[in-house]
This record gives sequence, structure tokens and C-alpha cells, in this order.
Amino acid sequence: MTQSVDAIEGLLAFVGRAGDPLPGDVTLNNGRLVLVLSNQKDCYYVVTARECSCPSATYRHNGPCKHQRKYFPVAKAATKPTASEPLIQRGGFKPFDAMPGEEVRAA
Repeated sequence: MTQSVDAIEGLLAFVGRAGDPLPGDVTLNNGRLVLVLSNQKDCYYVVTARECSCPSATYRHNGPCKHQRKYFPVAKAATKPTASEPLIQRGGFKPFDAMPGEEVRAA
């Protein structure tokens, strides 16, 4: 749930951190929860690896929002295939379809 600036200032005072100027983000729970200051600087979004309280994540539901991508990046798997010979030599690459009337060579 999105938190007010006053609530975060109280939290920062409780844990002994400076609240002036407002920090752009506050990391809690060993990095598993991040409070991110909104662009208008009127509230803090609560961000975890699974959810975010920002309007984009709330209304769009189309994958991770920009806050989740920034604070909880996902390692991308290697997608490049390894082969002993190029794809075109294996007969798997066809840059265009044969036109009607063209001969098709047997592989």
C-alpha cells in the first residue's frame, strides 16, 4: 500500500536515519522491500520483487513496472543457440518464400 511522506518521515526518525531532504528510496528488510518516492514527491510506493503500489503496476498488470525492474532485476537467460554449423547450412533458414512457378531445390 502506498505510504504518505509523513509516515516515512516517522519511520526514518524511528530507525535513526535523516529524513531531510527526503530520500529517493528507503530499503528495508534486507533489501526485500523498497520504498520509492513518487515523481510528485507526495507519497512513497511500496516495491517488492512481486508487487508494486504504483499506478502503473496497479492498473496495467502487464509485467513488472519500472520500479520493480530497477530494484529487483531479473537475470536474463542466454538465448543464443550454439551449433556446429550455421543455420543456413542446416536448411533451417529461409529468408523468403518461393514464388509461384519457381523451382524448389531438393535439400
